[in-house]
Amino acid sequence: MKTFIGIEMGGTKVVLAHGSGPEDLSAPVRVPTGHPDETLSAVIDGVHALIAQHGPVAGIGIASFGPIRVNKADSRYGSFGLTPKAGYSHYNLLAPIAAAFPDLPISFDTDVNGAALGEGVFGGAQGLDSFAYVTVGTGIGLGLVMNGRPAHGLLHPEAGHILVRRDPIRDPFTGCCPFHADCLEGLASGPAVEQRTGKRGEHLADTDPVWGLVGDYLAQMFHSVTLVASPQRLIIGGSIGLKPAVLAQARTSLHASLAGYIEALTTVEAIDSYVIPAALGDRAGVLGAIALAAAPKARRWSREQPGSRESAPTTSFRRPCA
Repeated sequence: MKTFIGIEMGGTKVVLAHGSGPEDLSAPVRVPTGHPDETLSAVIDGVHALIAQHGPVAGIGIASFGPIRVNKADSRYGSFGLTPKAGYSHYNLLAPIAAAFPDLPISFDTDVNGAALGEGVFGGAQGLDSFAYVTVGTGIGLGLVMNGRPAHGLLHPEAGHILVRRDPIRDPFTGCCPFHADCLEGLASGPAVEQRTGKRGEHLADTDPVWGLVGDYLAQMFHSVTLVASPQRLIIGGSIGLKPAVLAQARTSLHASLAGYIEALTTVEAIDSYVIPAALGDRAGVLGAIALAAAPKARRWSREQPGSRESAPTTSFRRPCA
């Protein structure tokens, strides 16, 4: 059986693993997401170590935070767009990895599209051809698989930045997104929770009222995704998304907001089967990266791509979430 390296490139940490699926997945290797050059150097060292320990692989799959260019026809393929993550705007993620492993095919997509594929191949979306994966943690992302393929277009889905309704009396926090202030990510991400409460999410009680607020905001995104993309299932992951209080409130608020309009989702039981926690838990991202590597349409990365960094335009950011 062919095995692969999966790289889940997150905004807080990078997770590396070796295997072909959940049954033979190696113990994960975690690398803090710091300065890009230092982070990529540590990632490359980690991949070498995994191959030395577990054996040769047939390819590498990378599922990365965004925004990042995933269109192979784009000369900037593999590079980040504008991001509040310091040092990563316009940084080419793929070039140094390809240079380190010139004989291996490298497959690449967003972290949420990767996680969605992982759930489709190994987890809670098996047997479905259209589904959505939402991650809520350092950022908020949406991965869409439509007719069996991840959705791409002008860029890739960036539903974490949709505008949601905020009641300034109930919620006086004005948001922390450097681009949109009180978009979904600016109101419901991990950094937003920390700025609201003065505590990181893992240090808050499960009964803290902030989780109900987060669940309400997520339900607004679920409402829009349901009406626009009509997925067969909506899977939620991430350190915040997997909190039971967040999931419960999101389901309740989605059921109320749809108000019986979608006949397949008129009952509480139907909503509970439609919005589910990631079956793969915190392994969804790295298993998704392995699913990307194993996909039959994986292409070899060309070493004739641009260098690792382009000249970045000057951008004035407002208050960053992180």
